Amino acid sequence: MPPSTLRSAPIDLSESEKTMTDTQQASGAPATRRRSGSRFEGFGEKAGLPIFLVVLIVFFSVLPATSSTFPTAANFSNILSNQSVTGLIALGMIIPLIAGYFDLSVAAIAGLSSVATAALVNSYNFPIWAAALSGILIGVFAGVVNGVLVGVMRLNPFITTFGTYIVIGGLLQVYTKGQTIGLPVEMAQWASEKFLGLPRVFWVLIVIALIVWYVLMQTPFGRSLAAIGSNENGARLAGIRVDRAIFVSFMASGLLAGFAGALLTMRMGGADATTAAGYLFPALAAVFLGQTAIQPGQYNVWGTILGVFLVAVAVAGFTLMGADSWIQALFNGLALLVSVAVSTYMARARDRRAREALIAAGRAS
Repeated sequence: MPPSTLRSAPIDLSESEKTMTDTQQASGAPATRRRSGSRFEGFGEKAGLPIFLVVLIVFFSVLPATSSTFPTAANFSNILSNQSVTGLIALGMIIPLIAGYFDLSVAAIAGLSSVATAALVNSYNFPIWAAALSGILIGVFAGVVNGVLVGVMRLNPFITTFGTYIVIGGLLQVYTKGQTIGLPVEMAQWASEKFLGLPRVFWVLIVIALIVWYVLMQTPFGRSLAAIGSNENGARLAGIRVDRAIFVSFMASGLLAGFAGALLTMRMGGADATTAAGYLFPALAAVFLGQTAIQPGQYNVWGTILGVFLVAVAVAGFTLMGADSWIQALFNGLALLVSVAVSTYMARARDRRAREALIAAGRAS
């Protein structure tokens, strides 16, 4: 599937807006209002999600129904800890998405890694570190399979990875027979401990997020993915090895899914066939919410992390209010719809401003 059918390319308006401003100044038109308005719109796009997250935290902290339970260290620690797996799965999704390719199998690969880690400890007496490392490598292998199917064989990424998601889920059901694989207590203890007052698993998420951010923003590989997502044919003509970059992006996605699965096993003190698969929609909602912040119109690491915790804070607040269990699924779906609508609106607004800038420049010349 061509990237253009999956996502619209980000538009850099800096040169267009500069041209428009210079033209207005040359013709005596008031450019200050245009410039200040553009800056305000840009700030609103970048900071809207963080501001909304702060508003939600304040709202549930002062709401009478949740004011005694929400703004507590235990609740915030629980939110940070619970969302580490969701965050890793969401980060795994955005790597191929930057190139314009969906990977819907990340949550299922995390489940595969989780079950493999638990089985190696429980059934084969692997040391915990060796089992976790093996689970991560199994995630990488699953990512390689996706990379071959999509990057080498050029199969439709959406259908292919959704098929992988279903196949892995079925295999896990066969292997576990619907049972939970238990683990030694010390494995779960590691994940429950804190470092500098925050859960260890949260620090794992932050460290991996920093690495992913650096790779995507500061390396030739990251720039290649962005070029492919913007214009795949143009990237080929520019000499970028597109198929290899796509293959590596799916392998990296599998690597992060492997980390997520191993971490999930440690947090749960065991593994089953279905828990990891349930992270698919919260992670998707976070990815699309993240596209509306920090770097609007682009999938980005820190916007995605903010999206993860915005969804988590909202669900935690509603749960403490006494909402039923279906509120999580409902909020995830609404967040996904709203984020897609907002990102589409913002993209159209940027296109409109770009056209206006070009028209103004053309009239002046």
